[in-house]
Amino acid sequence: MASILALVSSVLWGTADFLGGNLAKRYKALAVTGVSQTMGLVVGVVIVIASGSYKNPTLSWNGYFIPAIGAGIAGFLGLTSFYSGLATGRMGVVSPISSLSAIIPLTVAFIGGERPKSIQFIGMAIALAGAFCASGPDIIKGLPLKPLLYGVGAAVGFGTALTFMAQGSKTSSLLTMTAMRVITISICALIALRYRSVGGFALIDYRILFIIGGTDFLANYFLGLATTKGLVSIAMVLGSLFPIVTVLLAFRFLHERLHKVQYLGIILAVGGVAVISLG
Repeated sequence: MASILALVSSVLWGTADFLGGNLAKRYKALAVTGVSQTMGLVVGVVIVIASGSYKNPTLSWNGYFIPAIGAGIAGFLGLTSFYSGLATGRMGVVSPISSLSAIIPLTVAFIGGERPKSIQFIGMAIALAGAFCASGPDIIKGLPLKPLLYGVGAAVGFGTALTFMAQGSKTSSLLTMTAMRVITISICALIALRYRSVGGFALIDYRILFIIGGTDFLANYFLGLATTKGLVSIAMVLGSLFPIVTVLLAFRFLHERLHKVQYLGIILAVGGVAVISLG
């Protein structure tokens, strides 16, 4: 069940990144992040009310609220960096670097004493390599500083957020993801007040923003659930395969050509998942 939830998370997250990256080419990345996260909060609140799973937040590391604060800040920085990087048009630099975000929660899980089976460890290494290659790294063309920095910022932001999300999910995945968006939106609201603008989106764009926010929220929620039903390390690796989905959507709808290394990456990722399942 944990592996299935993590893989579903990858599909949803990759879809959100594809839509968000395209929208960030026409609007400010900060605006896309802020409004889409607001839409995600709406989805979260509706689910919390419908499920009756509300709990009073406790100011304890063992609760969901403190980790949610860390996840909200880190996630905001990661998403903004990622969308800004995609908007530069150098997806082949930004996406593969951001796909390595799983290394941070993976390291934390290992330090915490988590020990996957040897065959699972091999599968995770293969899957991570697959995610990197499938993103279409074009480092042979050089590493322009701006997209490189955005990629690193996205990886650090995502990886840190994932670590906090896993911690908060021990209490409640749903409330962690909902509170996380309250923090993100609070940051965006302060920025919006400073510049007196919410992005200048056209009415039709709000439908896309709602889809981005909703799929991103559900992706985080399912990944959080996955960390409570199996090894955190395996869930994080499977959840990090989202760049493959983004690339495939770009191939299907934007007619972007896949390079040989991307085909190799997809094969490696599928093979890695298969090897993990053997454990």
